[in-house]
Amino acid sequence: MDWERHAERLSEAVTHASSRWRGPVAAAPRHLFVPRWWSPSKDGWVFNDGQADVETWMRAAYSDRTLVTSVAGAHADQAQESDRPAGRPTSSSTLPGLVVQMLRHLRVYDGADVLDVGTGSGYGCALLAARLGGEHVTSVDVDPYLTAAAVHRLEQAGLRPEVATIDATGPLPGDYDRIVATVSVRPIPASWLAALRPGGRLVTTITGTTLIITADKSEDGGAVGRVEWDRAGFMAARHDAGDYPSSPHALPGELRDREGDHISEGRYPVLDVVEAWEVRSMLDVTVPGIEHHYEEYDDGRRSAWMSHKDGSWARATGIKGEAPIVHQGGPRRLWDALDSIRHRWVMTGSLPVHGARVSITPDGVCHLKRGRWEAGIA
Repeated sequence: MDWERHAERLSEAVTHASSRWRGPVAAAPRHLFVPRWWSPSKDGWVFNDGQADVETWMRAAYSDRTLVTSVAGAHADQAQESDRPAGRPTSSSTLPGLVVQMLRHLRVYDGADVLDVGTGSGYGCALLAARLGGEHVTSVDVDPYLTAAAVHRLEQAGLRPEVATIDATGPLPGDYDRIVATVSVRPIPASWLAALRPGGRLVTTITGTTLIITADKSEDGGAVGRVEWDRAGFMAARHDAGDYPSSPHALPGELRDREGDHISEGRYPVLDVVEAWEVRSMLDVTVPGIEHHYEEYDDGRRSAWMSHKDGSWARATGIKGEAPIVHQGGPRRLWDALDSIRHRWVMTGSLPVHGARVSITPDGVCHLKRGRWEAGIA
């Protein structure tokens, strides 16, 4: 199997010529880490077996795309061809370009001891071990199947980092010069800050946002850094190997035709907030915990729903490009909060959340500041 030329082509696509990560990407047999995967379809997730179609396997494994390996806790490795799981992805092999992006923010150096949070398929761990040597890399995941499979596949690739099965939001198995997470968290676990050595660096994302936070250990046991200008989205860290818990929020069906306590015309057209990364991040920092649902119709109408566990909700419906009719209920006006952020964006051309300075307390609370704007993430 001539996988090396595919890996070489991938390395050229996701790294620049002088990058220290070009060699590890070219040397990592990504196909070993994703022998089977799930693809989305209108009928649910579809099973793919690499051995059944080697050409498709090579093309998928060495493309810059995420391959979902577990849905609702159902691992593709253990699936049958007829299986059609429903639900959210619970593990994947992240697109290599994004893995490299996170590793670049890590600023590793020879001899640095690195903790990789979120083993997943093991591919990111493989890049770290190829760059630093397995003795300098520890990878952790909450799912014992994932860690066992990763150990086997890493050994097939000639790599032997330490891999542990733990809930990474709790105590960690050592102390490190660098910690990188390819799962999102909120707040940042205090154990991560405690495990960072003096001068150590943390790279992570915040659940519900696309914010990448980079921060260096400070003398008080916390860390200081910034929100990077680029963006990333990762699955939230789980506390066990099963599926994510069901949401306590009202489902869109319950809100579809409900009359609001407050009905008005919105200031801006209906927006798919989940796909508007900067707006979504700013909203989730200022009003955390909103769930979103969005639909488009053949007649040009668009509808968006927002719901919060405090009972607040909003529904906006309108023709593309036109002001919608907005129904809102509960203690807060969620659509008004969204329109306020969009108005700020229109008036200033940007939002202050990206590029903000970050100060993290030892217990993991993030304080963000940019100009006169301030916010907290806890």
